[in-house]
Amino acid sequence: MTEQEQSVILEAREILSRYISRNPILDNWQAVIDYCAVTVRGEEERFHVLYLDRKNRLISDECLGIGTVDHVPVYPREVIKKGLQCNASALLVVHNHPAGDPAPSEADISMTKKLQEACSVMGITLHDHIIVGAGREVSLRAAGVF
Repeated sequence: MTEQEQSVILEAREILSRYISRNPILDNWQAVIDYCAVTVRGEEERFHVLYLDRKNRLISDECLGIGTVDHVPVYPREVIKKGLQCNASALLVVHNHPAGDPAPSEADISMTKKLQEACSVMGITLHDHIIVGAGREVSLRAAGVF
């Protein structure tokens, strides 16, 4: 990306951040995808967790990891820890695939299943794990992963 493009993206993220501070409701697929389109895409893998209250209002968007072009480490323990700290009732896990293909890897599937188990034990609902690609997104819930 050019410096100008990076600047535009940074500015868009700042605008979105101000909007988020009003606790938007992410109650439908399009609202979630629109939100993720601005916050998660990038040239490195980024792993975000959207912590939600009982009415699916965004409590916090936490970037829990920035990795390389094809990997970002994820620790279910850290995802749950932050969820408990902010009293989240539910969460959405989102990460990007910088190469553009949002097809889940075996590591994505394995981590999602571990996270689902941890959430279930702690009474937190895992709504979905979304992988953002180039103009296309994949829902692991819709794909039947969990």
